[in-house]
Amino acid sequence: MNDERKKAKKIFIVGTGTDVGKTYVSALMVKKLRENGRHPGYYKAAMSGNPRGRDGSLIPGDALQVKHVSGIDQPPEQMCPYVYEHAVSPHLASRLEGNPVKLDMVKKGFEEVCQEYDYVTMEGSGGILCPICFDETEIWLEDIISGLGLSCLLIADAGLGTINNAALTAEYMRSRGIPLKGILFNRFHPGNVMEEDNVRMCRHRTGLDVIACVEEGAEDLPLDGDTLAALYEK
Repeated sequence: MNDERKKAKKIFIVGTGTDVGKTYVSALMVKKLRENGRHPGYYKAAMSGNPRGRDGSLIPGDALQVKHVSGIDQPPEQMCPYVYEHAVSPHLASRLEGNPVKLDMVKKGFEEVCQEYDYVTMEGSGGILCPICFDETEIWLEDIISGLGLSCLLIADAGLGTINNAALTAEYMRSRGIPLKGILFNRFHPGNVMEEDNVRMCRHRTGLDVIACVEEGAEDLPLDGDTLAALYEK
């Protein structure tokens, strides 16, 4: 292992489910690190639901969103090794399109990003029980997290249903020995009685720190750069 790779600090972003804003919050995290003088990179094992360009090639939408929001110059092709067109879980997308996820390729790409960037934010697909590959070999999202030895942050929607979703996800991750450092709530509206109570109840039920509450449409993460950087681990 070379010196550059040893310096990389990493975190894994898990969602309570699909469409809770993992990519949006990840992009704000990367942006905050860049603005704070760090050299951040982004990585995701598999992206589904991507459009095709005029030449027929798939456009990695999540990667481009992170680049646009954060302002980093990382090449999109370095940000995700597996890109699919169908908006379904990666295991089904690869069944329909071919090119199933291989764990060794995911690890290889991640290691390359860690060699080049000093803070790496890796985003998951769907929720913690998302199947990444099934027919050729069985890989679940938790297998990728454990295989890379990463600690996690949980992204949850601040709205209705989040107490159940956040508590069940946290409990499952604990039962599997997956380190979980805290929760970030997305689409938060200050003064909304239900959402403020959701945050309080999730903190009580999970015992996790609430890292930040990200307001809907926010262009900045409500967290200082040093505090954010301290969440990443070698």
